[in-house]
Amino acid sequence: MSTDATPAPAVVPASVEAFLAHLSGERQVSAHTLDAYRRDLAALAAWAAPRDTAIDALDGAQLRAFIADEHRRGCAPKTLQRRLSACRSFYGWMLRHGRVAANPVAGLRAPKAPRKLPKVLDPDEAKTLVETPVDAPLGLRDRAVLELFYSSGLRLSELCGLRWAQVDLDDGLVTVHGKGRRERVVPIGSHARAVLGEWRASTGAKHEDPVFPGRGGAPITPRAVQLRVRQLAERQGLFKQVHPHMLRHSFASHILESSGDLRGVQELLGHADLSTTQIYTHLDYQHLAKVYDAAHPRARRTRAPDAAGD
Repeated sequence: MSTDATPAPAVVPASVEAFLAHLSGERQVSAHTLDAYRRDLAALAAWAAPRDTAIDALDGAQLRAFIADEHRRGCAPKTLQRRLSACRSFYGWMLRHGRVAANPVAGLRAPKAPRKLPKVLDPDEAKTLVETPVDAPLGLRDRAVLELFYSSGLRLSELCGLRWAQVDLDDGLVTVHGKGRRERVVPIGSHARAVLGEWRASTGAKHEDPVFPGRGGAPITPRAVQLRVRQLAERQGLFKQVHPHMLRHSFASHILESSGDLRGVQELLGHADLSTTQIYTHLDYQHLAKVYDAAHPRARRTRAPDAAGD
């Protein structure tokens, strides 16, 4: 059984704190990413402490030993990859600021993790989910949340932090700031535009207000949205573990199936690397086979004309 529970030192080394401050201030990474970096570098510092070696003074052989020890301890390959990524960024920053002579992580690789295909809803399931009744308590808000997720493929954090100033209902566009504070503009589908317009009119929201306020008028929390999406899926008869990111996956998969435009899907999702988007190409080989059969002149099968005279 894999574990991620290396004991962390009570005080993170000053060099790590300076690096985290750089990530927070200059790079403006998300709180989630910052916490992950802190945990991974704290694990390295905890490993180095009983060896009487400061984290700033570790060499390549020691970093290799750290990864090997974490592997023996039961850390999953994905966790090890994340550990190495954090170390690589940290020592790269140290090198640029003259705090180390070389990056000790250079050349180190973590074990390959099997890549899991994302779970998606099929188009009928997605339609069933988003068409939750608007006359139920909070029904208009719930429909707006679901339609926007599926229409625009937003991340959970992007939807929760959204303000009306970022939403252009006239042109059907929403401007969001994703990972690394990268800005992107994403279309809003007609169904989502309509219900968002109704939702705004019902609340009388101002330009600077959150699109989906929670308690006290602050933006709704990610946890509240996760729980609500699960409840709505069960109410709509979808007895599978539906979560907000599944709607993002479904959006990407359905767009790719229809368009075949991988670069376009990458832009819509805000992926920095095309390899991240490529996982969606593995989701529906049967669909691709059908496209091939229908389109390739040497793959078409002779069939009788239908009633329309085809």
